[in-house]
Amino acid sequence: MRVLRRTLGTLLALGAAVSCASSPAADARPGDGRPAALAPFAQLLPAPASARAEGPGYAVGAGTVIRTGPGGGEEVRRVGELLAEQLRGPSGLPLPVVDGAGGDGIRLRLDERAAGTGAEGYRLESGPGGVTLSARTPAGLFHAGQTLRQLLPAAGPGTVPGGEITDAPRFAYRGAMLDIARHHFTAEQVKRYVDQLSRYKVNTLHLHLTDDQGWRIAIDSWPRLAEYGGGSEVGGGPGGYWTKDQYRDLVAYAGERYVDVVPEIDMPGHVNAAQASYAELNCDGKARERYTGIKVGFSSLCVGEERTYEFVDDVLGELAELTPGRYLHIGGDEAHSTPAADYAAFMDRAQQIVERHGKTVVAWHQLATARPAPGAVLQYWGHDRTAAAEKAAVAAAAKAGHPLILSPADRLYLDMKYDAATKPGLAWAGFVPVRRAYDWDPGTYLAAAGVPESAVLGVEAPLWTETIATRADLEFMAFPRVLGLAELGWSPGPRDWAEYRQRVAAQGPRLDAQDIAYHRAPDVPWT
Repeated sequence: MRVLRRTLGTLLALGAAVSCASSPAADARPGDGRPAALAPFAQLLPAPASARAEGPGYAVGAGTVIRTGPGGGEEVRRVGELLAEQLRGPSGLPLPVVDGAGGDGIRLRLDERAAGTGAEGYRLESGPGGVTLSARTPAGLFHAGQTLRQLLPAAGPGTVPGGEITDAPRFAYRGAMLDIARHHFTAEQVKRYVDQLSRYKVNTLHLHLTDDQGWRIAIDSWPRLAEYGGGSEVGGGPGGYWTKDQYRDLVAYAGERYVDVVPEIDMPGHVNAAQASYAELNCDGKARERYTGIKVGFSSLCVGEERTYEFVDDVLGELAELTPGRYLHIGGDEAHSTPAADYAAFMDRAQQIVERHGKTVVAWHQLATARPAPGAVLQYWGHDRTAAAEKAAVAAAAKAGHPLILSPADRLYLDMKYDAATKPGLAWAGFVPVRRAYDWDPGTYLAAAGVPESAVLGVEAPLWTETIATRADLEFMAFPRVLGLAELGWSPGPRDWAEYRQRVAAQGPRLDAQDIAYHRAPDVPWT
């Protein structure tokens, strides 16, 4: 933390003029009404652990070559090819990718000696002879490439400033969740979100695949789940679902960008789409009507029937086979229609099934009121008004060794309105302006309840879609708040809102260049 504070101070001294005032008007320079421009290293988001600007930089141009050697192998070559594609953009630069480390250009190097960078960290060194990206893993090289992209102009080629960055993440898990059950989104739309997230070192995409309103993934052993249960959504739209091939393709696409996909099948509640598809999943043997509203807590699987667990085993087994990542999310929230004893019994069985398929359980924090299996990860979505007893149960689970993903609804729920004027979104957890989404510390968030930072696996920003039906609304609600999520997960701190909001503003031209329909928050001094 002291290193980063010194780093930012150095960059300010080099010309990154940052005001400590709290309003956009106070940041303006006399006479032009605009904030002073930040130096390139001071614009980076998430902020690096250590950065030093020094000397002349490297001009990227028609003769620039990307070099992936020595001994990088096929995966490093793929990282280089993807970086070339990302840097070309509309510029038309050739940016050929070649093997071998000799010569100038952009050099990608695997280096076990890359001190202090860990599995995802990297070093970036820039000078007149080129830019060297080094890391212990290809994932680190990918993240280095995303930093390099931010050091070049949004509009195309330019000069990478001279200097050095050494960087590594604070938390291993840096996630965003997208609910494609309430409103259906195509795999291609989700790929676009993956591209946007990976630019800022978010490394996990949690997909909420099923809910009362729709079932979005094909299951061979229970085909009506998708064919019938996928044919509805909030408001009565046509719904839809992904084939297994579409899901595989999305998972592979995300993996190439070092984003792990965590699929969620929410149980034992939030299951009306399944119960509408198969009568046998209901205790009375009668199929439910498809549901297009937004109420929660009314549905429940039939806990006492063995057929229920055959269903769970089949679904989770097929999903585990499709998903190379380590986690399966089994929901467990808002099971208001499942008695507490039945809930605990069901979650026992569901967790055993996950383990049998070689995966690690993730569930919403209500699992803490039952019996979390060894190693199970709890995702906390409480807020300032959450009861102390509920927080205490989560703290007890953390003390028992269960890692926590923090998704406080009044901080990181991207479907919460920014303010009263926001058209899409909900407000049951309160309004969440950009500052509130950023200005908190995951390491100390549940400290009063007895949760140490060592129990925090990471952070995740969920985007529920009861009121989100279009790409434009998705991006408007996510950006720029998801940038705060990226920094909370990656950067060591400390948090400085006055400085951070200027870095958010500096991302505006990059968001514009991607045609992202972001919220121009009034407390960010957009240029």
